[in-house]
Order: sequence, then structure tokens, then C-alpha cells
Amino acid sequence: MADDKTAGLRRRFYETVSVQGETAPFGVTLDGRPVKTPGRLDLAVQTAPLAAAIADEWDAQAEHIRPHTMPLTQIACTAIERVAAERAEIEKGIARYAETDLVCYRAETPADLAGRQAKHWQPALDWLAASHSVRLAVTTSILPTPQDQAALDRVAEMLRPYDPHELAVVSVLTQATNSVVLALAVVEGALDVDAATEAAQLDEDYQKELWGLDREAEIRLQALRADIAAADRYLALHRS
Repeated sequence: MADDKTAGLRRRFYETVSVQGETAPFGVTLDGRPVKTPGRLDLAVQTAPLAAAIADEWDAQAEHIRPHTMPLTQIACTAIERVAAERAEIEKGIARYAETDLVCYRAETPADLAGRQAKHWQPALDWLAASHSVRLAVTTSILPTPQDQAALDRVAEMLRPYDPHELAVVSVLTQATNSVVLALAVVEGALDVDAATEAAQLDEDYQKELWGLDREAEIRLQALRADIAAADRYLALHRS
């Protein structure tokens, strides 16, 4: 009988994992059979290094398959299935973060927190303005501050050139950081992933210094850090 930790998990049903293909697209096979997405599409990617990394995730599974330990596989499935079918909605959902982006809402006090926010958040906004002529308003109010519609439209336009895999990465980064600004800065190479992670978790880290962090909150932050790291790795392998 399965215990609580394995209830609902599928048992590993394969022995060997291989990368399939000599030129793009590259697939992953389990005992010679191609891995499929949940919608039964072939899980195929554009670079051999990315396919090899996805294959490693499948090969690392033990008695049971644990999807949460396979973030590259999950991003690939999102790119292949969801982005292809729902691209307009996904773009709209990502762009909507610019309306209340994390880096636009600052503390007025205490001064040291306000200073940290300016130090770690303003460079991403400055990059967005300088490189893409997008200027988002910054506020210390707890109430939503309307953004210029032209700026919001420009953020949406920035997403359109990305291929499905890049857009899937942007989606993961945006949700993990609560900031489309930080996500775009990472994808375009203006901000490294460590700096983006630090910026995204700045408020929580500050509170932790003052009061400590409960176990549940720490687990949540660890999961978000893992999501950001996986998205960054996926992008690097996809572009390799």
C-alpha cells in the first residue's frame, strides 16, 4: 500500500532514457518510446543540451515519478501545449503584471528598506526605460497606481518576438518574482538570475532579518527560488 508521500504518484515504468534525433527537434524516449506531453503531443525541443537535461530528469526518477522534481519537463510541456494553444491569453496575463509590478511599489519607511528597494529594483526600471522606452510609475502608496496605457502596451509588444519556449520561461519568471520587469530583464540579459532572485525576495528577506521566518514561509521561498533557477537554466539550454 502506498504511503502518503507516494499516494497518487505513478510508478516508474521504464528502464532506459535516451535523447532522440541528430538535428532539431530533439525528443526524449523511455525504452525507445517518445515522451509525450499531458495532451499527447511529442515532447520535442530545439537543442540537444536541453533534451539531454530533460532526459536526466526522467532518468533521475526512482520508484515513483515525482513531477515537482522535473521543472524542465514541465516548462517544455507548457511551451509545447499551452503557449501554442493559448498564446494570446498567456501574453495578456504576463503583461498584466506591469499594472501592479513588484518593483513599482516601494516602502516610504523604514528608510533602510526603502533604500534597499531603490538599490535592487530601480536598475531594472531604468533598463526598461533606456532600452525599450517603457517608463512605469513608482509609488509608495498601498493603493494601485494607474500606469500609462502606452507603457503597458509596449510591455505587451515586447513579448511577441519570443518563441514559445522563451515565453514559457518569461511566464514562470514573472509569476515567481511577481514582476514582469524582472522577468524581462533576466531574459534579455540585463539582470542575472541571482540578482533577480534577491530583488524578488527583498521584502521577505528584510522581514526575516527583523522577525525570523516561519517554516511554511521558508518552504514557499525555497520553491520560488527553485522555479527561478529552473527557468533560467531552461532558457540557457534552449539558446545554447
